[in-house]
Amino acid sequence: MANPVDAALDDFIARLLGLTQQHNSPLTVTYDSAWPSSCYLERVDNGQPVTWKPTPQAPVLSFAKLEQALEIQLNTQFTAYFTRYYSENLPATAAQGECDLLQVLSAEDFERLQENLIGHILMKRRLRQPETLFFGLTSDDDYILTIDNSSGAVLLEQVGKKSDDKLADDLAGFIQALAPRLPV
Repeated sequence: MANPVDAALDDFIARLLGLTQQHNSPLTVTYDSAWPSSCYLERVDNGQPVTWKPTPQAPVLSFAKLEQALEIQLNTQFTAYFTRYYSENLPATAAQGECDLLQVLSAEDFERLQENLIGHILMKRRLRQPETLFFGLTSDDDYILTIDNSSGAVLLEQVGKKSDDKLADDLAGFIQALAPRLPV
């Protein structure tokens, strides 16, 4: 049986790619040679537009060392989410407004994600707040999308604050409710 987060992410990406085909508007981003990725479909010079498409991770990455170092068991939805694809961030629209689902470009980008996650978790511990795991950005820089590490609920969290703003019971349900959008 497929992991619900994998299935929801696969479906969302299929809908996003369908939208790009419908509008004859491929996914492009300005290429940064400091962050190469297998999701890029062509070779271009630094600073040039490059077409991209999410590609399955091979080999699949792991949060095991981070979990051991922080003595934490990360929510399995979160670990499944960030170990499925190499991709640019995925543009979406939620009932509350536009958002971007964070993704990793490469193993090196995954390391950067883990470093940022360590900082986030340590901040939550210092503030004596429930531990959350970020996975998305909103159109308001003061708010991020997070997963409550204990319950698995998806939250809208003001950076540095405890969140009681539950958006969904789980990550798969949240992703399924999103509409893909073309990047600006």
